[in-house]
Amino acid sequence: MDLKTDDDVLDAVGPRLRALRRDRGITLADLAARTGVSESTLSRLESGQRRPTLELLLPLARIHDVPLDDLVGAPRTGDPRIHLKPIRRFGMTFVPLSRRPGGVHAFKMIIPAEPEPLEPTPQTHEGFEWLYVLNGRLRLVIGERDLTLPPGEAAEFDTSLPHWLGSADGGVVELLILFGLQGIRAHVRTDPHRPSRAESRR
Repeated sequence: MDLKTDDDVLDAVGPRLRALRRDRGITLADLAARTGVSESTLSRLESGQRRPTLELLLPLARIHDVPLDDLVGAPRTGDPRIHLKPIRRFGMTFVPLSRRPGGVHAFKMIIPAEPEPLEPTPQTHEGFEWLYVLNGRLRLVIGERDLTLPPGEAAEFDTSLPHWLGSADGGVVELLILFGLQGIRAHVRTDPHRPSRAESRR
């Protein structure tokens, strides 16, 4: 049974907003410019010195692209099913599996089949990533390393290194991804110097 009072729910909004903003890498000044809410009001809101109102929360939910219920931690009632909203970026599909602002985020990632092999286009960004291949053969390029991971293999790496994920053989690849800010790491590691099981059988 949830025994939280209205005051408990409102007191938790500030820390949740701060974690969400920091997770997005947005400063208070940037958020003020994008929402039209003053920087001092946002600071007081995050510190709990200002009570959240619908007028303040609506633009924040829109900028952070999260449901209003997530900002206030409202309990879900009625339909017990989980409604996942796929996100499509860079030609791939990401299905968010976690909803908590801040900390580690979990995704299911689907890389579509390609008739021709794609040329790697490595990217960098802040954070740390852990992945586990569910189906298909993943091509993982990290810096100078070019790895092929079959189903059941895992890897983790610092995303400040140039990296790229794609299909190793043109087929569909499905994987689980845990992504966190710098310093947040999983505790399972695949040695990048060790060949995968498939490669060792060649």
